[in-house]
Amino acid sequence: MAGVPNIFGNATTSIPLTQLDANFNTTATLGNTAIGLGNTTTSVGNLTLTNVTIVSGTSLVGNVTIGNTTVGLGNTATSIGNLALNNATIENIQEPANVVAFAATGTINMDILSNVVMVLTSNAAANWTVNFRGNSGTTFNNAVAVGNAINTSMLVPQGATAYYNSAVTIDGNSVTPKYQGGTAWTAGNANATDTYSYVVIKTAANVYTVLTSQTKFA
Repeated sequence: MAGVPNIFGNATTSIPLTQLDANFNTTATLGNTAIGLGNTTTSVGNLTLTNVTIVSGTSLVGNVTIGNTTVGLGNTATSIGNLALNNATIENIQEPANVVAFAATGTINMDILSNVVMVLTSNAAANWTVNFRGNSGTTFNNAVAVGNAINTSMLVPQGATAYYNSAVTIDGNSVTPKYQGGTAWTAGNANATDTYSYVVIKTAANVYTVLTSQTKFA
């Protein structure tokens, strides 16, 4: 990466890496706004990254506010608001997984604002419903824009008696998924781990298409 790209709204200035130290502690003037790349928080509108290479091991610290949302560039995981990555190369992506000591049963909430991978560590105890939402205080409908899709996975260990995901809801409302292969599953796989994958596409307010599959791992 030869320099920091022109990425903020109407900004007209790019910064060569020679002007930045290892932790990006400096201030750049992007358009008419001074952006603190160290520990300063500055409002910059929407963020678009174009032709960017993010290399494993790069250290970013401080905060940038995009729209009305503060984004932590260091070790703080924060909602980004409107972020577009165009033709970007990103090395070594690590996706958070929610590993929980819980047996699948009843209704399991998949909180997409926290993570989109859930790993259960106890064998399923009964058939269950998966409910997609933003989190306990945010609906899925408010968390996802029309025209966007969310990919999620749930890993469920099975004992000698296997169970399965028997229903899908979004914000507590029932939806009928489209199943890989065209047939809904009616059982789990004993003494194995079943992985469920879901693609949830928001086509209108509170209207969704859900594509799902069940895969046995043993």
